[in-house]
Amino acid sequence: MLMRTDPFRDLDRLTRQLLGTASQPAVMPMDAWQEGEQFVVEFDLPGMDPDSLDLDVDRNVVTVHAERPVRGGEEEMIAAERPRGVFSRQLFLGENLDPENIDAGYDAGVLRLTIPLAERAKPRKIEITSAGSNGSSKGVGHKRGSKQIGA
Repeated sequence: MLMRTDPFRDLDRLTRQLLGTASQPAVMPMDAWQEGEQFVVEFDLPGMDPDSLDLDVDRNVVTVHAERPVRGGEEEMIAAERPRGVFSRQLFLGENLDPENIDAGYDAGVLRLTIPLAERAKPRKIEITSAGSNGSSKGVGHKRGSKQIGA
């Protein structure tokens, strides 16, 4: 059986419950990285019911919303260390990402978003054409400052 030994710890936990997730959204831990031509974002949401997860996209803002309900029973809690209530996080996507094609999946307590690069942000080759045999060329070389790039 677990025993309560630190009254200040219980007070701190109660304060976090009242001021943290119960009255205002709490943040959720997140990792983000780039894999080739896409960005991957993972949120830790252990023990969440998948039906309580909500993902909204408004222009370039992604909002993740989740809720772990507060226990409503009459039982006396021996330990209450898991945060409960509302969890929320917003991501502001850069112009180089495509918010229209986000893929989301929830597995083993981790919400994973895959966000592809926008077509305009992907590297591409530009064809260089020449004007003909008269010696002038079109599209070859570019000036940047006082340096000549290309030839």
